[in-house]
Amino acid sequence: MNSTGKIKAFIFDGFKIIIFSGVLVWLFAYASRNLNYNWQWYRVGEYLVTLDLNRLQAGPLLTGLLITLKISAAGLLLSTAIGLLAALMRMSTSPTARIISRCYLEIIRNTPLLVQLFFIYFVLAPILGFERFTAAVLALSLFEGAYASEIFRTGIKAIAREQWEGAYSLGLGHWQVYRLVILPQAIRKMLPPLTGQAVSLVKDSALVSTIAIYDLTMRGQEIIAETFLVFEIWFTVALIYLFLTISLSTFAAAMERYFTIKS
Repeated sequence: MNSTGKIKAFIFDGFKIIIFSGVLVWLFAYASRNLNYNWQWYRVGEYLVTLDLNRLQAGPLLTGLLITLKISAAGLLLSTAIGLLAALMRMSTSPTARIISRCYLEIIRNTPLLVQLFFIYFVLAPILGFERFTAAVLALSLFEGAYASEIFRTGIKAIAREQWEGAYSLGLGHWQVYRLVILPQAIRKMLPPLTGQAVSLVKDSALVSTIAIYDLTMRGQEIIAETFLVFEIWFTVALIYLFLTISLSTFAAAMERYFTIKS
């Protein structure tokens, strides 16, 4: 597509966004009249930032956001490691490794995340002696890692057999082939679905509020119970989650372009 075509496509996309946004605003305004609800958006700011001794401090929503970011970051790293390990075990020549990975996948993918979270927190945590934060990260990591493992396995198997044979012919060991040849090529294929899984992890992290972790969702519930600002707070919480997921998707798109240029 030439530059003129790109400009026309950009203008057309912008026009569609404006029309869509206008329709949403109209629907929102129309629904608001029927709700007979006293909107108090001016009160939301104090739950984002507060002024104490002439210094800006994070309000409860931003404090909860920090906990959400910590849980999501830790869960993302651990789920990636678990997913890669499970994928390699699935492709292993060892029957024991394949059976273990298969059992893990079937159990995790066929039970709800909330049930797994309760099991880890109420059953495993007292036995193993770890805190609720660790329980939340472990539950999210095991759940998302099961789905990430299939992404890793599919991406690795998509690499042409000639790449494996060429790497082995150079005298590389099995793990060197994975680290130096296969995974760098596979990551370009795996990045889009892994981004979707990372976005899912961020959204699923809202469930940790059920075990009394004061993340963004729990802070929102706490504020609503005190102020009855139901719509204002939930809309704000939703926008914060939307900002997080869009930022993550944008970063992944930049990484994908980088790998494309490097290739």
